[in-house]
Amino acid sequence: MLVMAFMQMLILFPSMPSYNGYMAPEYALSGHFSVKTDVFSFGVLVLEIITGQKIHSFRNGENTDDLLSFAWESWKKGAGANMIDPTLKSGSSSLHNIIRSIHIGLLCVQDNVLDRPTMASVVLMLNSSSITLPASTFGTCIFHAN
Repeated sequence: MLVMAFMQMLILFPSMPSYNGYMAPEYALSGHFSVKTDVFSFGVLVLEIITGQKIHSFRNGENTDDLLSFAWESWKKGAGANMIDPTLKSGSSSLHNIIRSIHIGLLCVQDNVLDRPTMASVVLMLNSSSITLPASTFGTCIFHAN
């Protein structure tokens, strides 16, 4: 019932300020807050930094996609390197570390709150390349275009 009401609000008010793209789906839909709510926002920021684009003004060539759907689709196709901002590619950072950061960002923006890591785990993953990252899963959150 709550999901249907929210979807109707999105249709009636497409520029509704209560969902700004950084807000975790469970919080935007039902006000549920947990220690992993901020992890979602952090993941969005990581993906914005790596792509060099904002979540609200994302452009993929001729297409206007949403950043999260683009990131998930690129990752699933094995084309994670294609989403990296050219400025980062030409810098001193290694491609391996950037791709690892994309993976961590995607882990943070998983739709299911139980699948997201804690912020403490994110810090460990960022600080140690020896930690094996779990597989990330793309859900069916209504905020994604696909």
